Amino acid sequence: MSDKLRMAQYGTKHGHAQGVLRVMLDHPEVDVVGIYEPDTARRKQVENLETWNEVKFVDSPSEFLDDSSVVCVSSEGTNKESLGFTEEIVNAGKHVFYDKPAGDDYQRFERIVEKARNQNTMIQMGYMFRKHDGFERIAEWVLSGFLGQVFQVRAHMSTNVPEKNPEGTQTGREGYAHFKGGIMYDLGGHMLDQIVWLLGRPNRVTHFFQNAASETRGVMDNTLGVLEYGNAIATVDIAAMEARPMARRFEVYGTKGTAIMEPFEPADTIQLTLEEAQAGYEKGINIVNIEDRPRYVDTFAELVRNIKGESQPLRSWDHELLVQETLMRVTGGLTG
Repeated sequence: MSDKLRMAQYGTKHGHAQGVLRVMLDHPEVDVVGIYEPDTARRKQVENLETWNEVKFVDSPSEFLDDSSVVCVSSEGTNKESLGFTEEIVNAGKHVFYDKPAGDDYQRFERIVEKARNQNTMIQMGYMFRKHDGFERIAEWVLSGFLGQVFQVRAHMSTNVPEKNPEGTQTGREGYAHFKGGIMYDLGGHMLDQIVWLLGRPNRVTHFFQNAASETRGVMDNTLGVLEYGNAIATVDIAAMEARPMARRFEVYGTKGTAIMEPFEPADTIQLTLEEAQAGYEKGINIVNIEDRPRYVDTFAELVRNIKGESQPLRSWDHELLVQETLMRVTGGLTG
């Protein structure tokens, strides 16, 4: 009998679904036993393609949800589908790798989290920078006080997506029109995950959204979120049509030092500026080399260790709820 953890995937339409499946397949302690895609046209599109063709497509999610030997399921539907998929997985008593964001019904997500918490199953959100070398270093510098009092954070994570995705996965700008926050709803959680880890819950949230360049008039393709704290301001700006390669960057400003990471994909360096020499770094500008790690590999490996009881989750339940609450506040799903 195999000692591998038996897992499955629910849905294929999330923009990261294929990449996550690849990571699952490559993990030496995981056996991926099936995929369910409710859209038969989508299933025909992908079931014979690379990576997808390495796993059996099943005709009903009950084939793995009702199988007690399957311990974890990745939730990889579109942003419109994924919260419902995740609820089914949790109700079946499974652990979940849940690709972002956590739907647009915060109260429903709260109920799902509470059920998972009570039955001692895990939900790991698919925020892909939790084991990123640069973000980990910056978090250590902030939380240790190395940068002094942080008074400003700036996060820029724009993308370049087509007007309409030909495969109908709702990852084009037309698909983002289904949600108030447009591109901020889709990508903002990655940056909010980092910001609330550093600064906690913002006192007030404001947003500025516009349609700047899309033919689909209802989509917010140029977005800015402002998070106000008692002694700090954080901004997140995301657009859907930035020229490639995108200049994704993360900046933290403190009274003792500044950390600027650009780009963070692919990771390369952090410019660390210090008021005084400390911890082996010089006064003034230091260029800190960072490792470019592949997405999801380390975070998924951590989930495997969590399930086996070898480690604790990277983030708490309260953090997962705070990220989603903040995203809903930024995109207009919650007030305040």
